[in-house]
Amino acid sequence: MLITVPHALSPGQVTDLRARLDGAGEAWVDGRASAGYQGAPVKRNQQIDERSDVAAECQSLVLSALERNAWFISSALPNIAYPPMFNRYSEGMTFGAHVDGGVRIHPHSGRKLRADVSATLFLSDPADYDGGELQIMDTYGLHSVKLAAGDMVLYPSTSLHQVTPVTRGERVSCFFWVQSLIRADGQRSLLYDMDTAIQRLNQTEADDGARRTLVGCYHNLLRQWAET
Repeated sequence: MLITVPHALSPGQVTDLRARLDGAGEAWVDGRASAGYQGAPVKRNQQIDERSDVAAECQSLVLSALERNAWFISSALPNIAYPPMFNRYSEGMTFGAHVDGGVRIHPHSGRKLRADVSATLFLSDPADYDGGELQIMDTYGLHSVKLAAGDMVLYPSTSLHQVTPVTRGERVSCFFWVQSLIRADGQRSLLYDMDTAIQRLNQTEADDGARRTLVGCYHNLLRQWAET
């Protein structure tokens, strides 16, 4: 399941984040600092030091916005979110094909977190850079993603993916992982489709009894499948 979350951040929030990130100075470090055995040889970018003050400020801004975003909640069904990270690709930088690590260590609590859903939140306008597409490979083929600043894409962390070389300008984004209440992508997808259908029925004021039944089915499936 690959889902786009439009307007995850408002234009004002994007401007605030970019001002903090663009002025972060020495907090920008080699992106390979957080790469695993598979990713390090193909990773060529920069990222904000997770221990820096600017990282904490920007993480708080992003998480506060997403906690109120119904689309994100419905599609990811988050249990635990890894603190958002921030990267940038200048000309010539890229991240070759890789699969995200299955388990992350939460940098604050030390708790192990299973990566079920990967998220990329775009912070650069597409007109500001060439290349830099997020390419995700799944059973249906190759999907290239390059969204407006403030939009986000969610996809299974099991997916092979890459960022193509930036050939002009600079690509800045936020990325993180979610341990979902629902481990299996197929079950998350079914619940997302059901929730979307319920919301559409609510807007059309469809049969009230039928809607209650569907809502009950949704929550009973969630109860059956959820891992807390």
